Amino acid sequence: MIHKPPPRRAFTRKELAVIRAHRTPRQAQRFLNALRYDHHRVGTTLRSFRQVVREGETHCMEAALVAAVVLEQHGYPPLVVSLESQDDLDHVLFVFKHRGRWGAVARSRDAGLHGRKPVFRTIRDLVWSYYDPYVDFTGRLTGYALVDLRELTYDWRFNRRNMWWLEQFLITYLHNPLRSSNRRYRQLRKRYVAFRKRHPDAPVVYYRGRERWS
Repeated sequence: MIHKPPPRRAFTRKELAVIRAHRTPRQAQRFLNALRYDHHRVGTTLRSFRQVVREGETHCMEAALVAAVVLEQHGYPPLVVSLESQDDLDHVLFVFKHRGRWGAVARSRDAGLHGRKPVFRTIRDLVWSYYDPYVDFTGRLTGYALVDLRELTYDWRFNRRNMWWLEQFLITYLHNPLRSSNRRYRQLRKRYVAFRKRHPDAPVVYYRGRERWS
C-alpha cells in the first residue's frame, strides 16, 4: 500500500521554510552539504527530518531521509537506495528520476559518496558509480536495494526517537547482488592505502567520473 505524503499543515514553520526553499534535488543537496556532518554520532543516532532540522546536523542515512521528506513535498516519490558493503558499513541514497535518467542526493564523510547528477540509465548504473569511491581499508559494495518509503506504516518523517527499526528494515530488505572483479578491488584498495599513507586527512577525489558527482 502506498501512503500519501503528509499535508503542509503537519510541518512546523521552520520545516516549511526548508521545504519551500529547496524544490529540486540540486537545492536539497546544497542544503544537506551546508549542515554539520556528525562524524562522531554515526551509528549512535538515526534521526527523522524533524530532528535533523531541529538540531542542524546529519549523517548519511539521516540525509537521505531529509531529502525524501523535502522533495516528496515537491512531487518526487520518496525512494531510497540501500548500498550494502562487505564490512557492514552500508550507505543510503535518496534517488530521483529526471528526463528518464537517475540521480541521487546523499551525504557522507567521503566526498565520492555524495549525490550524483541525473545521468544514469538504470539504478544499477547509478550504484556502479559508487563502487570505486566506496573502496577504502575495508569497504566494498556487494549489493543494493531500491526501497519506496511510502510502503512503510512507521513514522519516518517526524519521529522524535532514534529509528533503529528503519535501519534494520533496510538491512534485511532483499538486496540485488553486485558482483565485481577481485583483481580490480585489490588494485583500488592498494591505491587507497597508498594515498592514505601520504595524505592521512585529505579527501579522496582522484576517481574518474567526478563530473557526474553533484
